[in-house]
Amino acid sequence: MFKFIFLALFAVYSFGTGFPSYYYNIRGVQKQKKEFIKILLPLVRKANDDVAKERNFVKAFFIQAEKKSFRELNEKSLEKLVYLFKKYKIKHFFKQEEYLKRIDIVPVSMAIAQAAVESAWGKSRFIQEANNIFGHWTYTGKGLVPMNREEGKTHTLRIFRTLQDSVNAYVLNLNRNNAYQMFRNLRENAHKNGMIFNGLMASKTMINYSAKKGKYVQLLETIITSNNLLYYDYSL
Repeated sequence: MFKFIFLALFAVYSFGTGFPSYYYNIRGVQKQKKEFIKILLPLVRKANDDVAKERNFVKAFFIQAEKKSFRELNEKSLEKLVYLFKKYKIKHFFKQEEYLKRIDIVPVSMAIAQAAVESAWGKSRFIQEANNIFGHWTYTGKGLVPMNREEGKTHTLRIFRTLQDSVNAYVLNLNRNNAYQMFRNLRENAHKNGMIFNGLMASKTMINYSAKKGKYVQLLETIITSNNLLYYDYSL
């Protein structure tokens, strides 16, 4: 009985499950790409929905705080703000614009395009063994060692419990990492001008995501346009 429970728990919490097994048996490039998008889409939307809820909380918090001149604030709300303050590495605790600049959604089209590039359309070793869709590194010593890692390097590929965890980490990375400040600036400006911040606009800021620099940006743009991914930025 104990052995059965252990195996069941291991199956639920084990790493490296990757995409559903049927995906790797799909014949035809276009058919597989469509299925890739179908699998990724709800994961990206879930991550964005969670961020949108955090953003709405921040807006509501500051509306109430300003009404009370920042006195007698709700303890639970303060605790949640502290959590977001740390999570998104905000510099000034009571500066609403800093929260809103970092706590915001990522264009779905770009997320899917980057997932396709970084995971080789779901076929990479990293996604199949570690649920690592976007090539996230770690220096904790716990992860997959890249086969082509240069001598002297110590980074490994981060292992995620689920594919959703990998997508969540990707969105958080773009929202708080200093390397993507241009991304956040352009997104904020789009909002101020009443524009939808789409994947083609966002992709131009991803020059620091890959050593390929400009070629990487061009690749993202090609994937977005050739697979009609912009549709998902305008259909919520």
